[in-house]
Amino acid sequence: MQNLQIDGQRLWDTLLHTAQIGATPKGGICRLTLTDLDRAVRDWFKAQCEALGCTVSVDEVGTMFARRPGKNPNLAPIAMGSHLDTQPTGGKFDGTLGVLAALEAMRTLHETQYETNAPIEIVNWTNEEGTRFAPAMLASGVFAGVFSAAYAHGRTDRDGKTFGEELKRIGYQGEEKAGARKFSAMFELHVEQGPILETEGKKIGVVHGVQGIRWYDVTITGQEAHTGTTPIGLRKNALIGAARMIERIDAIAREHAPNAVGTVGLIENRPNSRNVIPGEVFFSVDFRSPDEKILDAMETKLRAALGEVTAALQLTYAEARIWQSAPVKFAPEPIECVRIGAEKAGFAWRDMISGAGHDAAYVARVAPATMIFVPCAGGISHNETESTSFDECAAGAQVLLNAVLEFDRRLG
Repeated sequence: MQNLQIDGQRLWDTLLHTAQIGATPKGGICRLTLTDLDRAVRDWFKAQCEALGCTVSVDEVGTMFARRPGKNPNLAPIAMGSHLDTQPTGGKFDGTLGVLAALEAMRTLHETQYETNAPIEIVNWTNEEGTRFAPAMLASGVFAGVFSAAYAHGRTDRDGKTFGEELKRIGYQGEEKAGARKFSAMFELHVEQGPILETEGKKIGVVHGVQGIRWYDVTITGQEAHTGTTPIGLRKNALIGAARMIERIDAIAREHAPNAVGTVGLIENRPNSRNVIPGEVFFSVDFRSPDEKILDAMETKLRAALGEVTAALQLTYAEARIWQSAPVKFAPEPIECVRIGAEKAGFAWRDMISGAGHDAAYVARVAPATMIFVPCAGGISHNETESTSFDECAAGAQVLLNAVLEFDRRLG
């Protein structure tokens, strides 16, 4: 294996360039999946990959694959990548770093004319964030057989637009059946989205698993009425019920800390008028833990709390678990390749579990997979102020390339 070196400045310039596609006034990115901005960054990515001689294909849920051939076409490709969609107030690095570092690795292979044993692919997964179309990691879930393509195509955003309609509108519904292609392995580089690496002064996180995640949709229903003429004791205020549930959800998570977290991140109050008692409130619940038994316990307590709170306030409710991702353990060999890649580059590293969900978690069901983390300032992510440094991005890209080449060497 040659000692190939990525170009850190080229990677940084590419990160800053693509950050202008959907740039926000506060320095972040709003590039929701299947919007015109998503189409723009996809078009740019496709052109960059084709300029390197890669063949770009798209599957039925919009996931993009850019392939560089290897010496042995009978070997399944080694994949590297992440996602280009963002949160509404996303940062410059979440997801994007993983795709663009993979592009930089591919550029390095191209300019050095290095021949790998296996084909190498960059992957841009569709709808990783799940912000516009829930659930998250939708396309990688279809790829892994967790969801059907029909399920994905039928998902709707808050405006009633379907995933399938929007995929066709932007011109990125491919003919390839999702999951038809196989990987020898997949490596996903990502910012940590937490404070551990920065606190410990480590450049690289070697990720050996992802904690489990469950998402719920809850609607609490009361009765709309005039705020001036309805006595307090006769009100059926859905917002009071939601407020008490938000506090209970936080308490449930704290009971299981530090091995669990719980969050209400989305809330819609109806009719949302200053002189009308709220008649209906919708909110989301996000529970996470590396222990499936803890997730079961939290779910039981959530449902018990909903019954208690709504009964006391003469309200009704509807609740549904809309998505779950079980705790994941990544494959030993790709993990070992990342450790070797970090050692070869001379970077301090540590083993760790991911607190956030990622496409690699689904891919791990059908192929050997792992992740590489680099620090982010203050552990802040899903935020326009999300930041990591030039050196940290370059370090992650170098370890990514090293790990892919080490795995490829073993295939030879």
